[in-house]
Amino acid sequence: MASSSIPSSCFFCNSPLSQSNSASTSTTRFALSSISHSIYFDGSSGISLNSGGTSSSSRIHAKFDKFQGDSPQENPPPSSSQELQQTVTDEYEEKEEEDDSCLPSDLEGAVRQSSQASSLFVSSGGMRAIVELLIPQLQFLDDEGAQTELWELSRVFVDTLIEETGCQRVKAIFPDAGAAALLKYRWKDAAFGFSSLSDRKPVEREDEIVVMVVPDYQMLRYVEKITSSLSDDPPRPLIMWNPRLISEDVGVGINVRNLKRYFLSTFTTVYSMRPLAAGAVFRCYPGLWKVFYDDKDRPNRYLLATEFVSRPNSEDLEIIFGNVEEKSEQGPSLFSQAASMFSSINRFMKAISR
Repeated sequence: MASSSIPSSCFFCNSPLSQSNSASTSTTRFALSSISHSIYFDGSSGISLNSGGTSSSSRIHAKFDKFQGDSPQENPPPSSSQELQQTVTDEYEEKEEEDDSCLPSDLEGAVRQSSQASSLFVSSGGMRAIVELLIPQLQFLDDEGAQTELWELSRVFVDTLIEETGCQRVKAIFPDAGAAALLKYRWKDAAFGFSSLSDRKPVEREDEIVVMVVPDYQMLRYVEKITSSLSDDPPRPLIMWNPRLISEDVGVGINVRNLKRYFLSTFTTVYSMRPLAAGAVFRCYPGLWKVFYDDKDRPNRYLLATEFVSRPNSEDLEIIFGNVEEKSEQGPSLFSQAASMFSSINRFMKAISR
């Protein structure tokens, strides 16, 4: 599990931090406010969403906010139209703050949002970050069209990172030399450098930020070597964008456990979007981990179940969803998994299919 703490070392770009808002993301907004309340189960079950102190009280976004105001005696009407307009504006801003506006409305918006989270992390002194978009379009890349979309989205991420940080020496490291050469030829106007994991010298001393695009478990030794080199003087931030360092093909043996314990644990997951059969898990740095579940009464809407300081584990999710993801003895087929994930992400982001 990646640590959520901010490393003590600091990083400064040669260029000043950009305050550009051009990469702002569109969001899926709830028109409804939230009512905070705690959820407890009776003593016989021994279950509480607040157990261990790792999560906040469960909140439900309800549509009865207009009934939550103060009485006329406690809050007399404004004396002028200007005051009335200001009151309406304040109420609207309060509702916007309470609404579930953190969720992106499309895939490109999610990529831009993840880049902005990475920029905040780097600007705060963070050195090792992971961005994970666990959705079918970025996981199943058997055809050329899917790979092309992946590369285009990776450019959106890197371009937005440059805009947000103001850094002019960003290096994008691709899985193999063929992909790096092809994209360098296609993107002649790119403002970042290109290299591959297997290059003799993938990172130059002048590079300020390094982004590994979908590093694969087959290239793990190169990933670890580059990561180690970036810790030397001068230390530079490394962002792994949608890494695939853990694969079903290699099982869950001691090698995977050691990978998680000694390598991946040194990274902070600054952005995570994981659709589930009945909801989603979401994190956008510097925010908490959020668990959403489907609103059965409103299609394409989610309710916020709870928040966690660290990534919720399977036991946490089973408590929240009531074991809705419990696998059968045989387990779902690969096709069923893909179909379920795709159906869930279509609810999670309305415009994901473009």
